[in-house]
Amino acid sequence: MPQTAPRIYCIPATQAPVVAVFRRGPSNWAHVGRWDLAAGRYEPGAWLSGRIFPRRSDLSPDGRYLCYFAHKPSATWEHGEAYVALSKLPWLTALHAFGTCGTWTRGYYFTEDGSRDNLPTETLPIPYGLRSIPVVQFANERRQGWIEANDSPARDPGDAWDERRNARMRKPQPHGARVLCVESVGWAGGEFGIDQAVDGLNVRYSLESNGDLELLDDLQWADWSREGQLLVATRSGLLQIRSLEGASPRILFEADLSNLEPNPIPAPAWARSW
Repeated sequence: MPQTAPRIYCIPATQAPVVAVFRRGPSNWAHVGRWDLAAGRYEPGAWLSGRIFPRRSDLSPDGRYLCYFAHKPSATWEHGEAYVALSKLPWLTALHAFGTCGTWTRGYYFTEDGSRDNLPTETLPIPYGLRSIPVVQFANERRQGWIEANDSPARDPGDAWDERRNARMRKPQPHGARVLCVESVGWAGGEFGIDQAVDGLNVRYSLESNGDLELLDDLQWADWSREGQLLVATRSGLLQIRSLEGASPRILFEADLSNLEPNPIPAPAWARSW
């Protein structure tokens, strides 16, 4: 049978040239990697026989720590099968963790002002707090500088999970004139069985330039680098950095994640402690 392309979602650090890469495939396996933009390198990390919900996870501003929400039905530890954990990218060894009420949990994001939710946790030895991710489409993207488009459908006040609309988001190109656009399609938040629908949110990207709109149907995730290059994960499983300068786009970096097979190995010593 032909191999199904992996589902990929990325979270860039806001203060470092580092991207957390979440890969799902085969369906009962999750993989995490570290994309070093400055060095032009992809570093494979942990494998989990379970599921990570990347839209309900976060990367610390300095690119060092993950806060991830996972569901591992075979888990036997005290935190249960649905839990939130903190680890060092690209590993999943839990430096701190706590159980949740199930897979409806929203997950958590890092704060820099010391604010945090009333969590079952002691003070963590890192300069960040944790807050629950808001129930809104593209919550992670909003923290990355994306803004909701003027023509985005309004949210119904009675739509508790923000699923009954197809929100549209925009992000201007740093040091450039283009605008990257993304919109949810289908039943937002409910398409867990649809190919490439990470966390149930099926998306479509496009690029606005000089009044023209170019569909980027080959992408399942995209964002700008701080230099204005296009960072993408293609639907075929490629990570790329694309330069849009000149007559045609140029690929400055590429890593093929399509053929990775589960290979769980112990985390290195540096990833097992704060």
